[in-house]
Parts: sequence; structure tokens; C-alpha cells
Amino acid sequence: MVVLEDVLRDRGSRYAATIGKVHSPQDIDTFLGTLRRRRKFDKATHHSWAAILANGGPMKGDDGESGAGAVILKMLGREGLSDHIVVITRWYGGVRLGGDRFAHIVTCTRAALAHRNDAI
Repeated sequence: MVVLEDVLRDRGSRYAATIGKVHSPQDIDTFLGTLRRRRKFDKATHHSWAAILANGGPMKGDDGESGAGAVILKMLGREGLSDHIVVITRWYGGVRLGGDRFAHIVTCTRAALAHRNDAI
């Protein structure tokens, strides 16, 4: 698991990106649980994620950030990356970001993908 904290900030919201290897839906649940057990991440507003499993196909979760999982999934597909999960964590800062939030998800996903070879 590679955790990139404080990837970007905008109008009070903070974003982090995490990438790691997964091979099953159970691995995804374990991965998300491990991330959420970190004190700082437990207080986050959203943990949007996506993964393409070699033996299970695409999976995603928005965690209240509508459309975020689909954006991450599309980027994983473009990279042809399977058996990895990318989680974009957001701490809501009190101001709605509108469409800018999708640009932030793309930026954070790119940051995570840059570390895919470090992911365990």
C-alpha cells in the first residue's frame, strides 16, 4: 500500500491518493478497512475507489462522491492496470467544488498511478 497524503488542496478540501495490489473482492474490503483504520483517514468524508480484477472484472465505489469511482476506473482501464486498487480520499472543506472535483480526482489518480510499481 502506497499512501500519498495531501496530494492537493482546494477551498478547504484536502485529497490523498492510495494505490495497492488486490486480487479479489475480499482483498478490496481488507484494503479499504486497513486504510480506514488509520486515524487520519478514519475522519475522511469520502474514500472513492476503483479496481480491475483479472479474475473478477471492474469494480468501483463512490462512497458518496458521485461519479468518482467511474473516473478512477476509466483511468485504470486506459492504463491496462489490473489487480490494483486506487483510492482517492477527500476531507470535505465546507465548499462545494462542482466539476472541479473531477479534475482533482484525475490529478490524484495520476499521482497514485505514478507509484504503481511501488505498490505491495
